[in-house]
Amino acid sequence: MGFPGFDTEDGTPVFIPRPETEELVSLVVAEECRKRLNSAGCRDSCLSPPSHGPLVLEVGCGSGAIALSILKKLPHSRAFAIDKSEAAVNLTKQNAQRLNLQDRISVFHHDVFSSSCECLLPCGFIDTVISNPPYVFHEDMTHLAAEILSYEDLDALDGGDDGMSVIKEILNRASYILKDSGSIFLEVDPRHPEMVKNWLGSHPDLFLFLSATHKDFCGKPRFLHIQKHGTKNRR
Repeated sequence: MGFPGFDTEDGTPVFIPRPETEELVSLVVAEECRKRLNSAGCRDSCLSPPSHGPLVLEVGCGSGAIALSILKKLPHSRAFAIDKSEAAVNLTKQNAQRLNLQDRISVFHHDVFSSSCECLLPCGFIDTVISNPPYVFHEDMTHLAAEILSYEDLDALDGGDDGMSVIKEILNRASYILKDSGSIFLEVDPRHPEMVKNWLGSHPDLFLFLSATHKDFCGKPRFLHIQKHGTKNRR
């Protein structure tokens, strides 16, 4: 697995992150740097520990590679990680302990389809939600490479007819647990940016908007930065 700095004990049926998923981590770190520079009005290292770091939620944590990478890169950050798979929850906990990060992450067995994420709110509203959700269009599942069909967790890949079944649930839930001006970072299919933008436009009650689309190393639109409107924008 391509995440630098530590190993992960990936194994079926947990989804194996791709190297390009490292970009999700980089985008979160860059956004946190931008926020710190804007609030501090200085040019000190953006990675120096603030008095209170961001609270991050990873939806569909798998091995925990994304959340744990963020914790290593952002000192004083804290994280929640959720997954509907007990195997994934246990693997993330094991990796957190091995990396000595267990005191900064809480891992829950949780399905976004079956319940809300408001159980996380006793620890405060979330600064950033991040996910590499299932986003493959169902009709495309049969066209995946043989090694993927043989060894990957297919539930972690199949996003339904439009590839957005889990994405929509994440956006619905995130709206209620994000801080105003909080961020959502998603890895998606290259066809999704316009679809997500239109879907958000038809759901103004979520107070979410597509802030930016970022390309992967192949030049395909792969990563979405979605933000929540501040209270002043609400009607």
